[in-house]
Amino acid sequence: MPVLVMKFGGTSVATLDRIKRAAKRVGLEVAKGYDVIVIVSAMSGKTNELVGWVNETSPLYDAREYDAVVSSGENVTAGLMALTLQEMGVPARSWQGWQVPVKTTDAHSAARIEEIPPENITAKFAEGMKVAVVAGFQGVSPEGRITTLGRGGSDTTAVAFAAAFDAERCDIYTDVDGVYTTDPRISPKARKLDKISFEEMLELASLGAKVLQTRSVELAMRYKVKLRVLSSFEEPSDEAGTLVCDEEETMENRPVSGIAYSRDEAKMTLISVADRPGIAAAIFGPLSDAGVNVDMIIQNIADEGRTDMTFSCPTDQVMRAEKALQEAKDSGEINYSELVADTEVCKISAVGIGMRSQSGVASTMFKTLSDEGINIKVIATSEIKISVLIDRKYLELAVQSLHDAFELDKAE
Repeated sequence: MPVLVMKFGGTSVATLDRIKRAAKRVGLEVAKGYDVIVIVSAMSGKTNELVGWVNETSPLYDAREYDAVVSSGENVTAGLMALTLQEMGVPARSWQGWQVPVKTTDAHSAARIEEIPPENITAKFAEGMKVAVVAGFQGVSPEGRITTLGRGGSDTTAVAFAAAFDAERCDIYTDVDGVYTTDPRISPKARKLDKISFEEMLELASLGAKVLQTRSVELAMRYKVKLRVLSSFEEPSDEAGTLVCDEEETMENRPVSGIAYSRDEAKMTLISVADRPGIAAAIFGPLSDAGVNVDMIIQNIADEGRTDMTFSCPTDQVMRAEKALQEAKDSGEINYSELVADTEVCKISAVGIGMRSQSGVASTMFKTLSDEGINIKVIATSEIKISVLIDRKYLELAVQSLHDAFELDKAE
């Protein structure tokens, strides 16, 4: 039988009624002849509650016990989903990560999947089981301890299962009905895309679009897993949602496919740094060691052996960055006159595989922002992306203006 993977996020299984609704969707796919692997998240809000309990009990917690507690939310959902399917007459059972087993690294709370042997579940399919309901977000370490994959890890679980079982497709059910050209809450003209390439989706996910976890898209692209993003709350149809697939399968050939944004960005500038070989490594090495996620980097033209170095990072990592750079200065690794942090900026990005073959995207983007009186502080580019840092107060204006400028409300 062909295998289909279906993943249901927290809002899709938030109540018993929603679990029943999701189970009915699973039943429809079983009726079509699929063996189905269902990946479930914890019920909406449950993981936050469990994390809160851990922090309240032990602020300096043992990460192994953190995983044991926080992974339990998915176990509850998996059991309830399996019971619901059984009540519908669908042969189903629940699986925890260690039972499959989902083999991971031992990096507790941030583990990576290394292998998913298919034999155990395949044997149960052969015995007549039609649905394997698997607790997402979790696995087992080489030492036999429960691990978790980081927030949003159920998406990664689903794609990894689709790759391991050579599934026909991986359907991700969430509270939105697909991938949009931008956030519909900011631009009412945002349009749902029928298809989007892996590369574009990866850029959008990494730049702030929260439809899919970045690691899940990376896995899908590597193993050529077809992803479909759908709403749990709309009537099923073959045309529903957005298909994330190879570039060759996409239809749209416009230069820009979407406008993404990240609200919580900070711009940090080291003033009067020595302009010498190795200075970049001396700055960004300590930041990396401190776990600071550096994104955009600009070095000004040197003046009499001194230069300014600017970079961006998430606002919640500013204090960590300041501490790491101060320690590097105190140890003599680097020297600078001042460290200036601007925490009132945001990142706006235009993404599209059409940039590879069509010119004028940067010109249109910069002119549009200029016409709206928006000053660009930092620019970064890749083959299919242009990102800028601007004052956060202009975020909505910038998104709406760029969406209009690239006519993203119009289908090809």
